[in-house]
Amino acid sequence: MKPILLTFLLAGILQSPFAQSAKENKFWEQEDVVPVFNPSVYVCYRSEDPIIVDGKLNEESWKNVPWTDEFQDIRGKDFAAPAYSTKAKMVWDDEYFYVAAKLEEPHVQGKITEHDAVIFHDNDFEVFIDPDGDSHLYYEFEMNARNTIWDLLLVKPYRDGGPPVNSLETPGIRTAVHIEGSLNDPSDEDEYWSVEIAFPISVLEQISRGHAPGDGAYWRVNFSRVQWHTEVIDGHYLKQKDPQTGKHLPEENWVWSPQGVVNMHRPETWGFVFFTNVIAGKGAVDFNYPRSENIKWGLRNLYYAQKAYRAKYGQYASKVKKLTKIGFKPESLGCNVEVKAGWHTFEAKAVSEERNWFIDQEGHTWSVKK
Repeated sequence: MKPILLTFLLAGILQSPFAQSAKENKFWEQEDVVPVFNPSVYVCYRSEDPIIVDGKLNEESWKNVPWTDEFQDIRGKDFAAPAYSTKAKMVWDDEYFYVAAKLEEPHVQGKITEHDAVIFHDNDFEVFIDPDGDSHLYYEFEMNARNTIWDLLLVKPYRDGGPPVNSLETPGIRTAVHIEGSLNDPSDEDEYWSVEIAFPISVLEQISRGHAPGDGAYWRVNFSRVQWHTEVIDGHYLKQKDPQTGKHLPEENWVWSPQGVVNMHRPETWGFVFFTNVIAGKGAVDFNYPRSENIKWGLRNLYYAQKAYRAKYGQYASKVKKLTKIGFKPESLGCNVEVKAGWHTFEAKAVSEERNWFIDQEGHTWSVKK
Protein backbone atom coordinates (compact mmCIF):
# COMPACT_ATOMS: atom_id res chain seq x y z
CA MET A 1 0.00 0.00 0.00
CA LYS A 2 1.09 3.58 -0.44
CA PRO A 3 2.87 5.30 2.47
CA ILE A 4 0.90 8.00 4.25
CA LEU A 5 3.16 10.40 6.06
CA LEU A 6 1.70 11.00 9.48
CA THR A 7 3.29 12.10 12.71
CA PHE A 8 3.62 9.53 15.44
CA LEU A 9 1.48 11.55 17.83
CA LEU A 10 -1.62 9.52 17.08
CA ALA A 11 -4.26 7.52 18.86
CA GLY A 12 -3.17 4.22 20.37
CA ILE A 13 -4.27 0.73 19.47
CA LEU A 14 -5.12 -2.08 21.86
CA GLN A 15 -3.86 -4.03 24.80
CA SER A 16 -0.21 -4.98 24.93
CA PRO A 17 1.00 -8.50 25.75
CA PHE A 18 3.86 -6.75 27.56
CA ALA A 19 1.99 -6.10 30.82
CA GLN A 20 0.20 -2.93 29.75
CA SER A 21 -3.54 -2.61 30.16
CA ALA A 22 -5.78 -1.66 27.25
CA LYS A 23 -5.91 1.97 28.37
CA GLU A 24 -2.44 2.32 29.84
CA ASN A 25 0.65 3.53 28.05
CA LYS A 26 3.36 3.39 30.65
CA PHE A 27 5.87 5.41 28.62
CA TRP A 28 3.80 8.59 28.40
CA GLU A 29 1.92 11.00 30.64
CA GLN A 30 -0.94 10.99 28.13
CA GLU A 31 -2.49 7.66 27.23
CA ASP A 32 -2.92 8.22 23.49
CA VAL A 33 0.44 9.69 22.46
CA VAL A 34 1.76 6.58 20.67
CA PRO A 35 0.35 3.13 19.92
CA VAL A 36 0.34 0.59 22.71
CA PHE A 37 2.31 -2.52 21.77
CA ASN A 38 -0.08 -5.27 20.68
CA PRO A 39 1.34 -7.30 17.78
CA SER A 40 -0.49 -10.35 16.49
CA VAL A 41 1.22 -13.74 16.91
CA TYR A 42 1.34 -16.89 14.76
CA VAL A 43 3.21 -20.17 15.24
CA CYS A 44 4.63 -21.37 11.92
CA TYR A 45 4.92 -25.17 11.69
CA ARG A 46 6.99 -27.16 9.22
CA SER A 47 5.10 -28.49 6.21
CA GLU A 48 4.52 -32.25 6.20
CA ASP A 49 4.11 -32.63 2.44
CA PRO A 50 5.34 -30.82 -0.68
CA ILE A 51 3.40 -27.61 -1.29
CA ILE A 52 2.10 -27.33 -4.85
CA VAL A 53 1.68 -23.59 -5.39
CA ASP A 54 -1.63 -23.46 -7.25
CA GLY A 55 -3.69 -21.21 -4.98
CA LYS A 56 -6.05 -24.02 -3.94
CA LEU A 57 -4.60 -24.70 -0.45
CA ASN A 58 -5.53 -28.38 -0.53
CA GLU A 59 -2.32 -29.90 0.89
CA GLU A 60 -2.46 -31.64 4.25
CA SER A 61 -0.08 -29.06 5.70
CA TRP A 62 -2.57 -26.28 5.02
CA LYS A 63 -5.41 -28.33 6.45
CA ASN A 64 -3.46 -28.95 9.67
CA VAL A 65 -2.52 -25.39 10.60
CA PRO A 66 -4.87 -22.68 11.86
CA TRP A 67 -5.93 -19.51 10.14
CA THR A 68 -4.77 -16.23 11.55
CA ASP A 69 -7.35 -14.08 13.26
CA GLU A 70 -9.65 -12.28 10.85
CA PHE A 71 -8.07 -9.16 9.40
CA GLN A 72 -9.26 -5.88 10.88
CA ASP A 73 -9.12 -2.19 10.05
CA ILE A 74 -5.50 -1.07 9.87
CA ARG A 75 -6.14 1.37 12.73
CA GLY A 76 -7.48 -1.30 15.10
CA LYS A 77 -10.66 -2.86 16.44
CA ASP A 78 -12.16 0.46 17.49
CA PHE A 79 -12.91 1.09 13.82
CA ALA A 80 -15.54 -0.53 11.60
CA ALA A 81 -15.07 -4.22 10.88
CA PRO A 82 -14.13 -5.10 7.29
CA ALA A 83 -16.98 -5.80 4.89
CA TYR A 84 -15.40 -9.10 3.79
CA SER A 85 -13.44 -11.82 5.56
CA THR A 86 -9.68 -12.10 5.07
CA LYS A 87 -7.37 -14.57 6.81
CA ALA A 88 -3.99 -16.20 6.23
CA LYS A 89 -1.89 -19.27 7.05
CA MET A 90 1.85 -19.95 7.12
CA VAL A 91 4.13 -23.00 6.99
CA TRP A 92 7.80 -23.46 6.14
CA ASP A 93 10.42 -25.94 5.00
CA ASP A 94 14.15 -25.76 4.33
CA GLU A 95 13.68 -23.82 1.10
CA TYR A 96 10.54 -21.72 1.40
CA PHE A 97 8.39 -19.63 3.70
CA TYR A 98 4.86 -20.32 2.49
CA VAL A 99 1.96 -17.90 2.84
CA ALA A 100 -1.65 -18.63 1.95
CA ALA A 101 -4.62 -16.31 2.20
CA LYS A 102 -8.35 -16.48 1.52
CA LEU A 103 -10.11 -13.25 0.57
CA GLU A 104 -13.91 -13.28 0.57
CA GLU A 105 -15.06 -11.26 -2.44
CA PRO A 106 -18.38 -11.14 -4.31
CA HIS A 107 -16.79 -9.28 -7.23
CA VAL A 108 -13.26 -10.50 -7.97
CA GLN A 109 -11.52 -7.96 -10.16
CA GLY A 110 -8.08 -6.90 -11.31
CA LYS A 111 -6.67 -4.85 -14.17
CA ILE A 112 -2.91 -4.54 -13.70
CA THR A 113 -0.79 -6.99 -15.71
CA GLU A 114 2.63 -5.28 -15.65
CA HIS A 115 5.21 -6.81 -13.31
CA ASP A 116 6.40 -4.38 -10.60
CA ALA A 117 3.63 -1.90 -11.34
CA VAL A 118 2.01 -0.27 -8.30
CA ILE A 119 -0.31 -3.16 -7.51
CA PHE A 120 -2.32 -1.47 -4.75
CA HIS A 121 -4.09 0.57 -7.42
CA ASP A 122 -6.05 -2.71 -7.77
CA ASN A 123 -7.58 -4.69 -4.95
CA ASP A 124 -4.60 -6.60 -3.65
CA PHE A 125 -2.96 -8.79 -1.01
CA GLU A 126 0.31 -7.63 0.54
CA VAL A 127 3.07 -9.25 2.61
CA PHE A 128 5.70 -7.42 4.68
CA ILE A 129 8.68 -9.30 6.13
CA ASP A 130 11.46 -8.07 8.44
CA PRO A 131 13.38 -11.25 9.33
CA ASP A 132 15.82 -9.67 11.79
CA GLY A 133 13.31 -7.26 13.34
CA ASP A 134 15.54 -4.18 13.12
CA SER A 135 12.93 -2.17 11.12
CA HIS A 136 15.39 -1.61 8.23
CA LEU A 137 16.02 -3.58 5.02
CA TYR A 138 12.60 -5.18 4.94
CA TYR A 139 10.75 -6.91 2.13
CA GLU A 140 7.41 -5.90 0.62
CA PHE A 141 5.32 -8.00 -1.75
CA GLU A 142 1.99 -7.21 -3.42
CA MET A 143 -0.22 -9.25 -5.77
CA ASN A 144 -3.62 -8.88 -7.38
CA ALA A 145 -6.23 -11.40 -8.53
CA ARG A 146 -4.46 -11.67 -11.90
CA ASN A 147 -1.35 -12.99 -10.11
CA THR A 148 0.55 -9.86 -11.09
CA ILE A 149 3.23 -9.15 -8.49
CA TRP A 150 5.34 -6.28 -7.19
CA ASP A 151 8.36 -7.18 -5.03
CA LEU A 152 10.56 -4.52 -3.51
CA LEU A 153 12.96 -3.76 -0.68
CA LEU A 154 12.69 -0.86 1.76
CA VAL A 155 16.05 0.38 3.01
CA LYS A 156 14.24 2.23 5.80
CA PRO A 157 10.62 3.13 6.49
CA TYR A 158 9.42 6.15 4.52
CA ARG A 159 9.24 8.22 7.73
CA ASP A 160 13.02 7.78 8.03
CA GLY A 161 13.79 8.49 4.39
CA GLY A 162 13.22 5.16 2.62
CA PRO A 163 13.96 4.66 -0.19
CA PRO A 164 12.17 1.77 -1.89
CA VAL A 165 14.32 -0.43 -4.13
CA ASN A 166 11.91 -1.32 -6.93
CA SER A 167 14.57 -3.07 -8.98
CA LEU A 168 14.66 -5.94 -6.47
CA GLU A 169 13.67 -9.28 -7.96
CA THR A 170 13.03 -12.47 -6.00
CA PRO A 171 14.65 -15.43 -7.81
CA GLY A 172 12.71 -18.63 -7.22
CA ILE A 173 9.52 -17.05 -5.89
CA ARG A 174 6.37 -18.99 -6.76
CA THR A 175 2.88 -17.47 -6.69
CA ALA A 176 -0.62 -18.54 -7.69
CA VAL A 177 -4.22 -17.34 -7.46
CA HIS A 178 -7.37 -19.46 -7.36
CA ILE A 179 -10.73 -17.79 -7.96
CA GLU A 180 -13.93 -19.35 -6.74
CA GLY A 181 -16.02 -17.53 -9.28
CA SER A 182 -14.94 -15.40 -12.21
CA LEU A 183 -12.56 -12.52 -12.87
CA ASN A 184 -13.86 -9.12 -13.98
CA ASP A 185 -17.39 -10.37 -14.67
CA PRO A 186 -19.99 -8.11 -13.01
CA SER A 187 -22.85 -10.32 -14.23
CA ASP A 188 -22.30 -12.94 -11.52
CA GLU A 189 -21.43 -13.07 -7.84
CA ASP A 190 -18.19 -14.70 -6.70
CA GLU A 191 -17.23 -16.36 -3.41
CA TYR A 192 -13.53 -15.63 -2.85
CA TRP A 193 -10.05 -15.55 -4.28
CA SER A 194 -7.17 -17.32 -2.60
CA VAL A 195 -3.44 -16.81 -2.96
CA GLU A 196 -0.46 -19.05 -2.37
CA ILE A 197 3.11 -17.75 -2.21
CA ALA A 198 6.44 -19.53 -1.72
CA PHE A 199 9.09 -17.03 -0.63
CA PRO A 200 12.64 -18.40 -1.11
CA ILE A 201 14.37 -18.39 2.26
CA SER A 202 17.75 -17.92 0.56
CA VAL A 203 16.66 -14.48 -0.71
CA LEU A 204 15.21 -13.35 2.61
CA GLU A 205 18.40 -14.47 4.37
CA GLN A 206 20.46 -12.17 2.16
CA ILE A 207 18.54 -9.06 3.19
CA SER A 208 18.57 -9.92 6.89
CA ARG A 209 22.15 -10.98 7.61
CA GLY A 210 21.34 -14.68 7.85
CA HIS A 211 18.14 -14.66 9.91
CA ALA A 212 16.67 -17.87 8.53
CA PRO A 213 13.75 -19.80 10.01
CA GLY A 214 14.66 -22.39 12.60
CA ASP A 215 13.34 -23.90 15.78
CA GLY A 216 12.66 -20.96 18.13
CA ALA A 217 13.49 -18.25 15.58
CA TYR A 218 11.00 -15.50 14.84
CA TRP A 219 10.36 -12.86 12.19
CA ARG A 220 8.31 -9.69 12.11
CA VAL A 221 5.59 -10.10 9.47
CA ASN A 222 2.38 -8.40 8.47
CA PHE A 223 -0.32 -8.81 5.84
CA SER A 224 -2.55 -6.20 4.29
CA ARG A 225 -5.56 -6.26 1.98
CA VAL A 226 -6.31 -3.15 -0.06
CA GLN A 227 -9.96 -2.95 -1.09
CA TRP A 228 -11.36 -0.21 -3.34
CA HIS A 229 -14.98 0.94 -3.52
CA THR A 230 -16.16 0.10 -7.04
CA GLU A 231 -19.32 0.24 -9.12
CA VAL A 232 -20.38 -1.26 -12.45
CA ILE A 233 -20.65 1.12 -15.41
CA ASP A 234 -21.26 -0.22 -18.93
CA GLY A 235 -20.32 -3.72 -17.81
CA HIS A 236 -17.00 -2.74 -16.22
CA TYR A 237 -15.81 -2.26 -12.64
CA LEU A 238 -14.81 1.34 -11.98
CA LYS A 239 -13.67 3.02 -8.78
CA GLN A 240 -16.33 5.09 -7.10
CA LYS A 241 -15.78 8.82 -6.85
CA ASP A 242 -16.68 11.31 -4.16
CA PRO A 243 -19.40 13.51 -5.69
CA GLN A 244 -18.11 16.49 -3.73
CA THR A 245 -14.48 16.31 -4.88
CA GLY A 246 -14.59 14.17 -8.00
CA LYS A 247 -11.72 12.10 -6.60
CA HIS A 248 -11.74 8.36 -6.02
CA LEU A 249 -13.05 7.28 -2.65
CA PRO A 250 -10.17 6.24 -0.38
CA GLU A 251 -9.34 2.56 -0.26
CA GLU A 252 -10.02 0.31 2.72
CA ASN A 253 -6.96 -1.19 4.42
CA TRP A 254 -7.50 -4.44 6.32
CA VAL A 255 -4.57 -6.05 8.11
CA TRP A 256 -3.53 -8.97 10.29
CA SER A 257 -1.64 -6.97 12.93
CA PRO A 258 -3.12 -3.47 13.42
CA GLN A 259 -0.82 -0.50 12.90
CA GLY A 260 -2.73 2.15 14.86
CA VAL A 261 -2.54 4.49 11.85
CA VAL A 262 -3.08 4.20 8.09
CA ASN A 263 0.53 3.30 7.36
CA MET A 264 1.92 -0.19 6.85
CA HIS A 265 5.49 1.03 7.08
CA ARG A 266 5.80 0.77 10.86
CA PRO A 267 7.68 -2.54 11.24
CA GLU A 268 7.71 -2.24 15.03
CA THR A 269 3.95 -2.94 15.08
CA TRP A 270 3.96 -5.91 12.70
CA GLY A 271 3.09 -9.36 13.97
CA PHE A 272 5.44 -12.02 15.33
CA VAL A 273 5.81 -15.27 13.37
CA PHE A 274 7.48 -17.92 15.54
CA PHE A 275 9.05 -20.90 13.74
CA THR A 276 9.09 -24.44 15.08
CA ASN A 277 10.45 -27.75 13.81
CA VAL A 278 7.21 -29.46 14.83
CA ILE A 279 5.45 -30.82 11.76
CA ALA A 280 2.04 -29.35 10.94
CA GLY A 281 -0.62 -31.45 12.65
CA LYS A 282 1.87 -33.38 14.81
CA GLY A 283 1.76 -31.25 17.94
CA ALA A 284 1.15 -27.80 19.36
CA VAL A 285 3.76 -25.26 20.41
CA ASP A 286 3.58 -22.09 22.47
CA PHE A 287 6.15 -19.32 22.42
CA ASN A 288 6.94 -16.59 24.90
CA TYR A 289 8.25 -13.20 23.92
CA PRO A 290 11.94 -12.76 24.75
CA ARG A 291 12.72 -9.97 27.18
CA SER A 292 14.64 -8.19 24.43
CA GLU A 293 11.35 -7.21 22.80
CA ASN A 294 10.40 -5.26 25.93
CA ILE A 295 13.72 -3.43 25.70
CA LYS A 296 13.31 -2.71 21.99
CA TRP A 297 9.79 -1.34 22.51
CA GLY A 298 11.05 0.93 25.26
CA LEU A 299 13.77 2.22 22.93
CA ARG A 300 11.16 2.69 20.20
CA ASN A 301 9.17 4.94 22.50
CA LEU A 302 12.35 6.86 23.26
CA TYR A 303 12.79 7.27 19.49
CA TYR A 304 9.26 8.69 19.25
CA ALA A 305 10.06 11.02 22.14
CA GLN A 306 13.28 12.22 20.52
CA LYS A 307 11.39 13.03 17.31
CA ALA A 308 8.86 15.07 19.28
CA TYR A 309 11.61 16.80 21.26
CA ARG A 310 13.50 17.78 18.10
CA ALA A 311 10.31 19.05 16.46
CA LYS A 312 9.76 21.35 19.44
CA TYR A 313 13.31 22.38 20.39
CA GLY A 314 15.24 22.00 17.13
CA GLN A 315 17.66 19.32 18.35
CA TYR A 316 17.68 15.92 19.97
CA ALA A 317 17.79 15.63 23.76
CA SER A 318 21.27 14.94 25.12
CA LYS A 319 19.89 13.32 28.28
CA VAL A 320 16.95 10.99 28.75
CA LYS A 321 15.50 13.11 31.57
CA LYS A 322 15.07 16.06 29.19
CA LEU A 323 12.38 14.09 27.38
CA THR A 324 10.04 14.66 30.32
CA LYS A 325 9.43 18.09 28.73
CA ILE A 326 7.31 16.45 26.06
CA GLY A 327 5.55 13.97 28.38
CA PHE A 328 7.89 10.97 28.21
CA LYS A 329 8.43 8.94 31.40
CA PRO A 330 12.06 7.71 31.50
CA GLU A 331 11.47 5.61 34.61
CA SER A 332 9.20 3.34 32.56
CA LEU A 333 12.13 2.04 30.50
CA GLY A 334 12.99 -0.51 33.19
CA CYS A 335 16.74 -0.47 32.56
CA ASN A 336 19.64 1.95 32.36
CA VAL A 337 19.53 3.96 29.11
CA GLU A 338 22.25 6.30 27.88
CA VAL A 339 21.88 8.85 25.08
CA LYS A 340 24.44 10.52 22.83
CA ALA A 341 22.97 13.30 20.70
CA GLY A 342 24.01 15.85 18.10
CA TRP A 343 22.06 18.40 16.11
CA HIS A 344 20.86 15.87 13.57
CA THR A 345 21.65 12.50 15.12
CA PHE A 346 21.28 10.49 18.29
CA GLU A 347 21.98 7.01 19.60
CA ALA A 348 20.45 5.47 22.69
CA LYS A 349 21.85 2.42 24.48
CA ALA A 350 19.85 0.19 26.82
CA VAL A 351 21.96 -1.97 29.11
CA SER A 352 20.64 -5.48 29.79
CA GLU A 353 22.18 -8.56 31.37
CA GLU A 354 23.60 -10.19 28.22
CA ARG A 355 23.45 -7.58 25.46
CA ASN A 356 23.39 -3.85 24.97
CA TRP A 357 20.55 -2.67 22.74
CA PHE A 358 20.66 0.44 20.56
CA ILE A 359 18.37 2.69 18.52
CA ASP A 360 19.28 5.73 16.43
CA GLN A 361 17.56 8.72 14.83
CA GLU A 362 16.53 6.61 11.83
CA GLY A 363 14.77 4.07 14.04
CA HIS A 364 17.32 1.34 13.39
CA THR A 365 17.67 -1.13 16.28
CA TRP A 366 20.57 -3.50 16.92
CA SER A 367 22.38 -5.21 19.77
CA VAL A 368 25.94 -5.98 20.83
CA LYS A 369 26.92 -8.82 23.13
CA LYS A 370 28.47 -7.59 26.38
